[in-house]
This record gives sequence, C-alpha cells and structure tokens, in this order.
Amino acid sequence: MVNSKQLVDFYLHDYGSYEEYKDTQVFHNKRKIDNIWADSDTLGKIATEIQCNFSNDGILSGLCHGTRNGFEQEYFNKNLNAEVIGTDISDTASNFENTVEWDFHDKRDDWVDKFDFIYTNSLDQSWNPKLALTTWLDQVHNNGIVFIEHTERHGPVGTSSMDPFGVKPRVMPYVLTKWFGNKISIKIIKSKKPNLNIPVWVFAVKRNY
Repeated sequence: MVNSKQLVDFYLHDYGSYEEYKDTQVFHNKRKIDNIWADSDTLGKIATEIQCNFSNDGILSGLCHGTRNGFEQEYFNKNLNAEVIGTDISDTASNFENTVEWDFHDKRDDWVDKFDFIYTNSLDQSWNPKLALTTWLDQVHNNGIVFIEHTERHGPVGTSSMDPFGVKPRVMPYVLTKWFGNKISIKIIKSKKPNLNIPVWVFAVKRNY
C-alpha cells in the first residue's frame, strides 16, 4: 500500500490551535534535547559560502532558528569571524549558551535588517512556513542570506504533528518562487549528511527588496 503522502509534493499538518502547536514542539524538543541534526560537512559548506559573500566585512552577525541544544550557532562561532545566536521555542533554550527562547515565526523589532546570515534546518517544524520565511528574510539586511537546509526527510512523507511542513526538495524552489516571486533569488548548495549518508540541499535565499 502506498502512503498517500508519497503522492503529493507539499503537505502541511493542521493543528487545532496555536497552543497545540507550541505544546507539541516543546514536548519533542525536550524528548530529543541531546539529538543533533546539523552536521559539520554541511555547515562547513555554508560557512564557505558566507565567507565568499562577506570576505571583508569584519565581524559577522548570524542567527540560527530552531537550534535545540545550540550546535549550529556554536559551530559558526568557532569557524567564522562571527557573533551568532540561536532560537528555540522551548524554555530549554536558557540552558544553552547563545540561545534565546523565541518562536521563529514572530517578529522582533531589534532583529529587523540586522543579520548577515540566518541558518535553519527546522522549516519543517513550522505551522506557517511562508510566515516564518517572511520573518527571516526581514531579519537579514539587503545583502544578507537565509540558508535553509533540506533533505528528503523534510518532504511530505516526513511530516507529522512534530514536523508539520513537508515539501519535496525538487519542488522547494518552485514553492519559494510561488510565495515570493522576484522578491527573492535562490542558490542551491549540494551536500551529503555523513552520519545518515543522505543528500542535502541548502537553499541560499537572498531578498531583492
């Protein structure tokens, strides 16, 4: 029998309320608090892309969304001339250095136009991915880049109440273009996750406004 989610390119789980969404995310954050999805190989390619784009800009500023135990921002802080913080919706954020408790869908006035780059592998944890990405694009300055790490596991077959959003990697550029049109440009960086031996697509998104 074929899973119906295998037949669609895009899927978004429906919650009964925002409280249900947040409670679900916090529960699974705490359950998986020691798990790390990000890997040094993929983050290294992103760091190289950042260095190529901001080679003479001094200390860079970065923001990583949905970081759970802070691995991503600590990688960038150690391997770039940068000051990078992370966010997580769970109150466990206070247990990890350079991590702020925050719902990544929400606007913060002091973060608008602030960052050189944003990184996430957690767009699949969004109840409203277009809203989330709109918020992130507004958080980088005019030359900034939003890096979205994506794999087949971020597709429809991987969705659940824990990971509500899924889109097939080959369809992702079309979804982004449908949402934002010529307001963005997209570069695709290929990698492979060594611990899982699966391909990775990193969508490097710049805003054109």
